[in-house]
Amino acid sequence: MAEAVFHPPRRKRRVFESYEAPFPVDVGGKDFRLCQAEIINNNVIVRNPEDIEQLYNKGYFGKGILSRSRPVFSISDPLLAAKWRGVNTNMPIITSQKYQRRVQWAQSVLQEQGLDSCSVTKILESYTKPLGLPFCRGAGAEHSCSRGGPGPGNAELCRRSAGREGAQSPEGHSQHPEEGGDAALDPGSGSRDQEQGDSREMAEGSCHRDPPVLCGYEGKQSPEQRAWEGMDSRECAPEYVLVEEEEEGSSCPEDGSTHAQENLVKKEVLVCRKNPFRIFEYLQLSLEEAFFLVYALGCLSIYYGEEPLSIVKLWEVFSEVKPDFKTTYMAYHYFRGKGWVPKVGLKYGTDLLLYRKGPPFYHASYSVIAELVDDNFEGSLRRPLSWMSLSGLNRTTANASKELMLCYLIRPSDMTAEEMSTPECMKRIKVQELIVSRWVSSRERSEQDEF
Repeated sequence: MAEAVFHPPRRKRRVFESYEAPFPVDVGGKDFRLCQAEIINNNVIVRNPEDIEQLYNKGYFGKGILSRSRPVFSISDPLLAAKWRGVNTNMPIITSQKYQRRVQWAQSVLQEQGLDSCSVTKILESYTKPLGLPFCRGAGAEHSCSRGGPGPGNAELCRRSAGREGAQSPEGHSQHPEEGGDAALDPGSGSRDQEQGDSREMAEGSCHRDPPVLCGYEGKQSPEQRAWEGMDSRECAPEYVLVEEEEEGSSCPEDGSTHAQENLVKKEVLVCRKNPFRIFEYLQLSLEEAFFLVYALGCLSIYYGEEPLSIVKLWEVFSEVKPDFKTTYMAYHYFRGKGWVPKVGLKYGTDLLLYRKGPPFYHASYSVIAELVDDNFEGSLRRPLSWMSLSGLNRTTANASKELMLCYLIRPSDMTAEEMSTPECMKRIKVQELIVSRWVSSRERSEQDEF
């Protein structure tokens, strides 16, 4: 048998982040943090933003449910954010079409909760009306918002009163006069200190973990929505967005002639509104990643409802959800202990993909298929491969600049099913790695044929 040749990992050309740590635990134990996850619909999810940052940045565990990998989803339009770069705010900027789409989604949710169309219309009209910009609030009664064009250096200022006293929100509470008026914003620069302070407050209130319904509105909830109960008041705060809308203006506003009306131009402005239908991103962990964080590192606690599950219970539950969980987890545990970052290899038809350091730095080096066998390399294989299927899988892996690896988990013949019912069985498991490579006859010839 030919020996496998180790090929160094292929580094990515562009790396936009720095490497922090291989695991989300502190060696000294001073800054140890116990993260929390939940089991919802047989999936392990993390909702706390601090836990998400801790788990993903240190070890690259899980993936954002709305992102390719790192959970960085935002409804803000990048083109609009670049266009209105003079606006110093952390609020998302979206188009009017996208905002109306969210209004329609919120309307559908309210109708499904049993409300009549008249009530739905009133709720949405009150909830989505223009608001005074929160970062324009000051100590006095008069508030100013900057106006001007997208280009820097436009010093045109406009002061608007944001007072519509006694306005009622859908939550039934009286709004502050500063939040009830019609106010539109053009790019420019206002009070930098007020903008940064209030934007930070809104960023804290706009948590990623709210259920996708109107914040503060209580109605008939579905079982999926009831699973999101137990959130504190900070998480139910509404999200503010800046909507790009068109405002009709004229170069000669004092002239009421027909010629002046024909020269009316539409000016784009930013209007602050509440987002009626929020889309939330959380971190989704694979079963192997979740169990590794609980069993090997001890930095994660997984809840089902209000009850935290023990290690043995998780081993049992995950084995029921995924019949081959024990096999794939043993392989995951083994490669994590060797310093690799295993990720799900479903895209390439395998169980795992092995990365050095993490996906942002290197391409995957190996595609791994895990099999649990006995001492004689016999047993009921999870994926019995024929020569044709093995050749096709190997070619697919080679075309993606990876190598195919067969990971055999060897258990003793005297190991009973009772021993396999706990993760302690891994102490008696041995691992045998086999790299599959395609034999090319032309490379083995002593003399190359000339064509």
